[in-house]
Amino acid sequence: MGNRLDAKVCLITGAGSGIGQASARLFAQEGARVVVADIDLDAAAKTVAEIGAVAVAERVDVTSPQDTVDLAKRVVEQFGRIDVLFNNAGIAGIGDVLETEPELFDRVMTVNVRGVYLMTRAVVPYMIERRTGSIINMSSCIAEIGLARRVSYAASKGAVFAMTKSMQVDLAPHGIRVNALLPGTILTPFVERYLKESYSDPEEGMAAIRKRQLSNDLGRPEDVAGAALFLASDESRFMMAAGLIIDGGVSGAK
Repeated sequence: MGNRLDAKVCLITGAGSGIGQASARLFAQEGARVVVADIDLDAAAKTVAEIGAVAVAERVDVTSPQDTVDLAKRVVEQFGRIDVLFNNAGIAGIGDVLETEPELFDRVMTVNVRGVYLMTRAVVPYMIERRTGSIINMSSCIAEIGLARRVSYAASKGAVFAMTKSMQVDLAPHGIRVNALLPGTILTPFVERYLKESYSDPEEGMAAIRKRQLSNDLGRPEDVAGAALFLASDESRFMMAAGLIIDGGVSGAK
């Protein structure tokens, strides 16, 4: 147990599994009071059951203006403030420009981009009131590199990174920091499903993905959670509008 987030109130979306879950666990270990938000309330509740009394589960659809506003209000009513917002919720889209149907493109953009915008818009007034806060947006190393058959996902994550920089300019005068995480391929439940659905031999698929990494391995949710912890903590007080890359070397050297 540490104290890097001592008594900070941290709201994490998409925290029912994967990176969000690992971050919720780590934040709690470092002294935070964690709001585990997810569209799947049962998944959020399971995360909370693992963490214990310092966490609460909340259901939120980040694409809903009312849901996001209501969630921010409930958190402030319960805890008095929101110190950290980690916009982690998101979905993936597989397909090149011809394979990607307009409905999928719109869905990916709605969840990954509009969701970040709406959740931030709901939380920011409370941070402005206290003139402090850290916002962490989940982008991807795909915002910096080309990757086959990811048209919708790349568009969304590039938009999140650009939006992060613009938000920072607007919010800096209010003492609020806005940064982004740019992970590579992380072994989450989604990636495991993708391997099973996209390859007749999932092991062959795993080998193909590993070849993209200088590390020759996929990241784990805990690898990204550690970076999120740094951005949430006061240790990163001089980081603003930055993109923290955790990708096993994909974007840096290939």
